[in-house]
Amino acid sequence: MGDVVADSKVDFGALAALHKWPSLSNQRRPDRDSYQVSEGTLDECISAFMEKPATTRHLYEIHTIAQPPLVTDILSPEHVIELSRLREFL
Repeated sequence: MGDVVADSKVDFGALAALHKWPSLSNQRRPDRDSYQVSEGTLDECISAFMEKPATTRHLYEIHTIAQPPLVTDILSPEHVIELSRLREFL
């Protein structure tokens, strides 16, 4: 069984958009849709996400083209943080 990270190519140049959820008292509003705050490459969106205060990152997600197995079309905050770590090794 090969190393998933070594065998997986992530295109950090893929088009992506950073989305933010409307919030109330720093909690996502499930009755609202997320809205785009910036767009660019997956790399740029990960960087923009990581610049957000840690206490508000749960309000953001990245929309991009799925790149199985490591990248889904909507990346949760936890997933973005993992990709940010992974990016440093690729």
